[in-house]
Amino acid sequence: MNLWLAVFFGGGIGSVLRFAISRLVKHWTPDALFPWATLASNLLATTLLALLILRWEVHQPGREHWQALFAIGLCGGFSTMSTFSLENYQLMRDGFLAVAVANVLITVTAGVALFHLFARST
Repeated sequence: MNLWLAVFFGGGIGSVLRFAISRLVKHWTPDALFPWATLASNLLATTLLALLILRWEVHQPGREHWQALFAIGLCGGFSTMSTFSLENYQLMRDGFLAVAVANVLITVTAGVALFHLFARST
């Protein structure tokens, strides 16, 4: 399979997963100020990427197609830096600086911790 097509298909699947997670989480927390849906998508994508890179070693030579499909496409489509940035901007603009700071700290700390967790157990 062409690497470009692998990224394309993986990205499409990841985007649909992100949309589904967002709808599901927003259904459970319809009036939440904290952006739980984006946090869930980003941490699930980070967990999957950690598994792919550290456990299944898709970055190894000869596995470029799997890396393109899953690590680059699926995880890239599933995670969402742009929405994370927008939501933090909106929180700050609307006077919820503490919530924005908490979101940044939780997202970044938990994401790095997930990689540490998987790296230690390999």
